Amino acid sequence: MSCTSCSTNKTPGGCKSNGSCGTGGCGKLNVFDWLANMESPAGLKPFNLVEIRFKNGRKDFFGNDTGVELFQGDIVATEASPGHDIGVVSLSGELVRMQMKKKNVPTDHPEIKKVYRKAKQADIDKWQTAKDLEEPTMYKARTLALKLKLQMKISDVEYQGDKTKAIFYYTADERVDFRELIKIMADEFKVRVEMKQIGARQESSRLGGIGSCGRELCCSTWLTDFRSVSTSAARYQQLSLNPLKLAGQCGKLKCCLNYELDSYLDAIKDIPDANTKLETKKGRAFHQKTDIFKRMMWFSYFDDPGNFIPLSVDRVNEIIALNKEGERPDDISVKKELPKVKLPDFENVVGQDSLTRFDNTKKKKKKKKNKPAGAPQLNNAIVGDAVVKQAPQTTVAKPIVEAAKDGSKENTGQLNQVRRPQRNNRNRNNNNRPPKPPAEA
Repeated sequence: MSCTSCSTNKTPGGCKSNGSCGTGGCGKLNVFDWLANMESPAGLKPFNLVEIRFKNGRKDFFGNDTGVELFQGDIVATEASPGHDIGVVSLSGELVRMQMKKKNVPTDHPEIKKVYRKAKQADIDKWQTAKDLEEPTMYKARTLALKLKLQMKISDVEYQGDKTKAIFYYTADERVDFRELIKIMADEFKVRVEMKQIGARQESSRLGGIGSCGRELCCSTWLTDFRSVSTSAARYQQLSLNPLKLAGQCGKLKCCLNYELDSYLDAIKDIPDANTKLETKKGRAFHQKTDIFKRMMWFSYFDDPGNFIPLSVDRVNEIIALNKEGERPDDISVKKELPKVKLPDFENVVGQDSLTRFDNTKKKKKKKKNKPAGAPQLNNAIVGDAVVKQAPQTTVAKPIVEAAKDGSKENTGQLNQVRRPQRNNRNRNNNNRPPKPPAEA
């Protein structure tokens, strides 16, 4: 018996985890024994019944009259009819007493079978050989059922540990006469045949799978009692009645629709019915939608169905009470007064109560920039040994320069008027400059 999620392959002890494996790959419907590491009080005898799991989560209670100490994960040989079967201990100790009390099974029931012994290696080898025959046997049984034209589906086969008996699980919508099929299968497989009909939910739990939530199916991991699920559970939770989304792998409504149903039923106890009509002087209003947990309802007037008006549950109950007394309010909505803003008791001196005080950028000091290439320059005149600073030269606009090229009198006058101060300065500078030395021959 090896775990399917680890690399160990040790028999008969399995992975030696004694039920503390966290992967859950050793079997379905695993139970955590939270009393495993606790010692029993002095003088208290251990409970003599154990819970044993077989294929696909099939469990049963067996008596341990031999007094052998059994732990979770041990492979044992148990009593069967006929012969013996091989199973794995899933629970032992005082938790078995609690499970039997939960399932209303008396501890002194006369039909409780016994545990023979811990399984030997020969028993385990025979059990593994029988498990290897289950899949090909199922396919052959389906072929035989189709030849006999029986309206049934064989979904699983379980061999007994001693290979003397095989249980065939099937689903069918109507009553099926499979007496001829049993005779043929008994001759074909050389075992005692037992047919057991199961429902669609039990078939899904035995096969297993992944649900739409991305997790393993509840029915194949922990759910044992299958309650009926109706479409009213979806209506109470305001879910769209889409069979593709509400149905599980078994084709029935999902079991998880019942998980939160009680919470929704408690929440809608004091919420008015969806068919409620509100009478006002402005007109009649009908219900549009409801938010259960926010306790809000949306109504619209018959004259203006596109305008959704939100109302609290208390306001709706108030209008319903007025309508029962024969009164009609002016409007279903209530004018809300804006809340008064309370000013702080302190004065903001340094601006520390501003949320954006750190967002203000600091003003940077302007740096002196170098003058651009087109900036006006000073013409310095040299008079003897002194340097005289002159006024900057003014730039001439482009259209004026172009007009000067035309030679017209008006433009020439404007150009002379602009350039006259510079021309006078140039003449003055030329008169004050010393004569150039003669060029050398």
